[in-house]
Amino acid sequence: MRHPVKKVLAALAVTTAAAALTAVPAQAAGIPGFTIVVAPHGGDTLQHAQKLARTLSARADVHVELAGGTYRLSAPLKFDGEDSGRNGHTITWEARAGQQPVLSGGQAVTGWQLHDPSANIFVADVPKGADSRQLYIDGASAPRAAITIARTDVQVTGTGLTIVNPALNYLASLPAQNRIEVESQNSFTDRYAPVQSISGTTITMQQPAWNNNNWGYDTLARPFAGGTLLLENSYAFLQTGQWYLDPAAGKLYYKAAPGQSPAGKDVELPRLTSLLQVSGTYDRPVRNLAFRGLSFEHTTWLEPGTSIGYADQQSGAFLASAFPQPADFLTSCQIGCPQFEAARNSWHQVPAAVQVSAADTISFEGNTFAHLGQVGLGIGNDANAHASGVGLGASGITVRRNTFTDDAGSGIVVGGVQPDAHHPSNSAMTTKNVTITDNLVTNVARDYKDMAGILSTYVTHAVIEHNEVSDLAYDGIDVGWGWGANDPGGSQDYRNRGLYAYQPVYTTPTTLKDTVVRYNLVHGTKKVFHDGGSIYNLSANPGAVIDRNYIYDNHNTVGLYLDEGSRYVSLSDNVIQDAGVWAFTNASSTNNTNDNTLTSNWYNTGATQVATGAPHNNVLDGNVKITDGSWPPAAQDVMRDAGISPTGH
Repeated sequence: MRHPVKKVLAALAVTTAAAALTAVPAQAAGIPGFTIVVAPHGGDTLQHAQKLARTLSARADVHVELAGGTYRLSAPLKFDGEDSGRNGHTITWEARAGQQPVLSGGQAVTGWQLHDPSANIFVADVPKGADSRQLYIDGASAPRAAITIARTDVQVTGTGLTIVNPALNYLASLPAQNRIEVESQNSFTDRYAPVQSISGTTITMQQPAWNNNNWGYDTLARPFAGGTLLLENSYAFLQTGQWYLDPAAGKLYYKAAPGQSPAGKDVELPRLTSLLQVSGTYDRPVRNLAFRGLSFEHTTWLEPGTSIGYADQQSGAFLASAFPQPADFLTSCQIGCPQFEAARNSWHQVPAAVQVSAADTISFEGNTFAHLGQVGLGIGNDANAHASGVGLGASGITVRRNTFTDDAGSGIVVGGVQPDAHHPSNSAMTTKNVTITDNLVTNVARDYKDMAGILSTYVTHAVIEHNEVSDLAYDGIDVGWGWGANDPGGSQDYRNRGLYAYQPVYTTPTTLKDTVVRYNLVHGTKKVFHDGGSIYNLSANPGAVIDRNYIYDNHNTVGLYLDEGSRYVSLSDNVIQDAGVWAFTNASSTNNTNDNTLTSNWYNTGATQVATGAPHNNVLDGNVKITDGSWPPAAQDVMRDAGISPTGH
């Protein structure tokens, strides 16, 4: 049993941590343990509990129990090496039995008044200077003010856009033009670029966001397969159910449906950009922490609205600074160019609301990551995605039986994309032994639609099993990074593109190996982007196993996708239902998508596009096409067992 610290901080408006220390009883015989009880009032009660837990963690396991209610954080909770469980003990931050604590980075918005009766637009006061890209109403994200335009309404120039459709000439008369953004949904990228000013028919865009969004691959100027173009974030764009925030005036506007009002609704305006930061150092990582039964809610991420924009490259990696470009980049660098390759190793990652780096033996179980303005949980990402400034280095991380929903970015992102992620300069940087099991990841990547539900990049032994991943614009589960360019011997493709003028050809393997993707239920993917796959691998992944997954409802796209440089991956006993292409290898004479095996999989529709024979030597063996709708018993077993298991593991 646990020994309570005399209900230390009980109801936690009653005492300070310093006073509570005097109430700690001597250790009793038997199973040691301390319980600290926290309630959602009393100012900095969580910080007091954190300080107290530090003093006890060397003596026994410590449980910090949070009573039900909303804890409105004025700053993120930060855990470093001092917050570790010591001497083999664990500090667990958890919900009290039967209760639902919410760690919120938001502010409740009340006091709504009718602003424009003819349009049913309401207004409420918020603190001046408060900014957010998200708003949550009655437990769901509400869209920002936006209109869809045709790509033929505008012409792309080196400095912005020229208005071609006279119906858009009113844009020059709008206030706060530098808060307007262009969103371009392409084949696999989802790009945001902010406006600088509008004069007549000339829209000048902020830099470097504009240039960065218009070179490389699948650009705003030349998407591979068209896609939706939107103008966002102006009062003039308000449509029913949408909102607009004026930070300078401290006013929040909402256009309600006829006869309705936001008054009386739970309206949450995010104020924080992260909630929980778990990060030590490589010499002294955070150890032995657990988080159970908590809800993490109401954050935003503001960088896409700045001059940086969101120059998306793939699955949450983006360009975050200016780079030398050819003068004719709008023509010479729409399918890559050598100068673009010079930027490749500087891509940034979208940060997470809950961040874990330089950490060992950390677990998340039974939590909810909902209504968040970026990635839900980031594990061992690059340093640029961690507020601590320390990236990578996550080991022994367990993510079990959590729910990720209504988040702007991916549910979970593990690993980094920069050189220290794949060839670490310090072995302690390696992100390894991460288990992601029995989680529900649904309806995430709502704003940054290019992101997968779960992404694991350069990780040694990631185990992703028995998850349900659904309702996504892009992919379900993505594994790997680098397009084979960082694997031993490099890639002829990237020799041709000029990458190796800016980085070495590595002779040793990357940290990516021994990935397990098993018994996952993946459905409702590819709602916006046709490129990619429901389950996807990128680059060499020795020892990787992708088996017994059930994929359906992927909008007639690719089920199992082995992208450039994929090697040594075994895919077996998967069920792929109603796909356009059930298995695909992106193999060419200049890449190394080789030596993979696809055996004993079942599918009922779709082409087989796998490069077998020399030089790729991918193997297809024993795969069965079901033509009569009668799945064999072994396939039915996979369909039944895939997804969240009833009892967990």
